Amino acid sequence: AGQAKMTLIDLAVKGGWVMIPIILLSFVAAYIYIERYYVIRKASREDQNFMNRIKDYIHDGKIDAALALCRSTDSPSARMVEKGISRLGRPLHDINTAIENVGKLEISKLEKGFPTLATITGAEPMLGFLGTVIGMVKSFYAMSQAGNNIEVSMMSSGIYTALITTVAGLATGIICYFAYNSLVEKVEKVVFNLEATLTEFMDILNEPVKSGK
Repeated sequence: AGQAKMTLIDLAVKGGWVMIPIILLSFVAAYIYIERYYVIRKASREDQNFMNRIKDYIHDGKIDAALALCRSTDSPSARMVEKGISRLGRPLHDINTAIENVGKLEISKLEKGFPTLATITGAEPMLGFLGTVIGMVKSFYAMSQAGNNIEVSMMSSGIYTALITTVAGLATGIICYFAYNSLVEKVEKVVFNLEATLTEFMDILNEPVKSGK
């Protein structure tokens, strides 16, 4: 009836100093995920009428209006199209290349922080295993000092360190792994949208040529 209940803070303390980097890296990973999630979510929003309006402006020769629309639209697709419109009059290959370069830059911006998150995903379980080894060393050291008077309580500190750090490292590593892959999946959807925009824009540029034959 008099058993004490342990809180998460108590468990973290018993896990030893290894819990400090595990917890700190968890906060860093959470910040990266939340910040990137909203950035990527914003980039994935597409105005369904955007390309239709660009098409009408280009066909009507209203290049300035098309550029103004692109500059007033805060999205990767709009910035790609703006670069393409600014290159009108040059060979289609040059226009296509310029748009692709902008697309690569936009994807690079979206993937900011991904290497750090991937590193944390791999480092968390390794820190947990490091805590396991430290805990086992502490337990065996306590046993060696006790001689023939070995008691379970002597090894409890090392066992706590081993088990708690292992659980913490694996749990945070698994969560970071799923978080990282969910962001990668969202970026892939943005890439697909950018490729579709590029194809549609190049088709718009080709339409007047085809109609004039």
